[in-house]
Amino acid sequence: MSRPDEVTRQAVESCRVELPGTVDGGRVVFGFDGYIDRVREFVSERQSAAEYERVPTLSAFAERVNDSVEAESSLSFEWIQDGVRTGGHTSHLARAFGSFGYDPAIVGCLGDPPEDPFVDEFGDFTLETLGAPGYTDAVEFGDGKLMLTEIGALMTLDWADIEARVGLDRLAELVDGTELLGVGYWSEMPELPDVARGLRDDLWPTLSNPPETLLLDPGDLRKREPDVVAAGIDRVSALDDVVDVVVSANRYETRYLAQLAGGDEADFESESQAAFDHLGVTRFAGHGIDAAHLVDDDGGVSVAVPRTDDPVLTTSSGDHFNAGLALGHVLGLGKKETLVVGNAVAGHFVRNGSPPTYEEIRSFVSSYLDLFDDL
Repeated sequence: MSRPDEVTRQAVESCRVELPGTVDGGRVVFGFDGYIDRVREFVSERQSAAEYERVPTLSAFAERVNDSVEAESSLSFEWIQDGVRTGGHTSHLARAFGSFGYDPAIVGCLGDPPEDPFVDEFGDFTLETLGAPGYTDAVEFGDGKLMLTEIGALMTLDWADIEARVGLDRLAELVDGTELLGVGYWSEMPELPDVARGLRDDLWPTLSNPPETLLLDPGDLRKREPDVVAAGIDRVSALDDVVDVVVSANRYETRYLAQLAGGDEADFESESQAAFDHLGVTRFAGHGIDAAHLVDDDGGVSVAVPRTDDPVLTTSSGDHFNAGLALGHVLGLGKKETLVVGNAVAGHFVRNGSPPTYEEIRSFVSSYLDLFDDL
């Protein structure tokens, strides 16, 4: 792997200085999804009832599919369930912030009543349910993942539903005085623009001490009609009038947002700038496997990512980048330092399969530059 560039070196050195030794914690709130993930593997070749080789990469899976298409033949795979976990924006961000030492609350689609996986893991957190969860079969490969999703109540959830299920007074009680509100995913929540309107017009005027930052994860908006997304962008931009909205998207989600703005396919940094210009929010973050970018009215910064060729878990690595990104904002770090923390949280997660403690974040930042030699 090439050595980190000078901008990355400076960002990491600055982050080592700016990152506080400890955090005091505080309340954070995440909404409005909720998933139960069944972690899967595809079997490539089975030696016995107990021994098998898995399909190693997404490209190998694609090759089998293409071969079957060319042969005009049906195709079957055996798959193995390798665990059940809670997923979605709310679960991943709440889990991470709990590990950092904060006090998360979840307002999401957890079931009626909340299903056991949510209660078992988050029973010590404040939980408010909005209806049935979604289910995702997450197939892990060495170079990516395939996720098959049934969305649940989130597909029709709008502001009126949130008011009916939780109540405006209760939601205000949860959000007022918090460090951060996180919302995801727009791609799975067609009525998110209506929720953004409700947050701006109905909730925020009732708050005496609102959070300074709202993190929005759009997800893969290619699932939604382009004209519907375009119509919703004005609502997201209007929400930025009352709270600093930070939108975070992966490489391909960023490209789609840039294309909605009328831009041609370009490099990741340029597409991040185009997405920011189009959305009309306080900040836009684009995160990828090689670099992450953060753009605001003062311009953009980019920080290289120390990759690993032996990831333990890749599903939800983007959510863990978002957790680090959000933590950087909560701590009041600068743009480049915030990107380092986002990359550190994601980097620890893909190497260990679990979110880091705050001390482990500091340790990752300390060794950040050395990790470029690991490949």
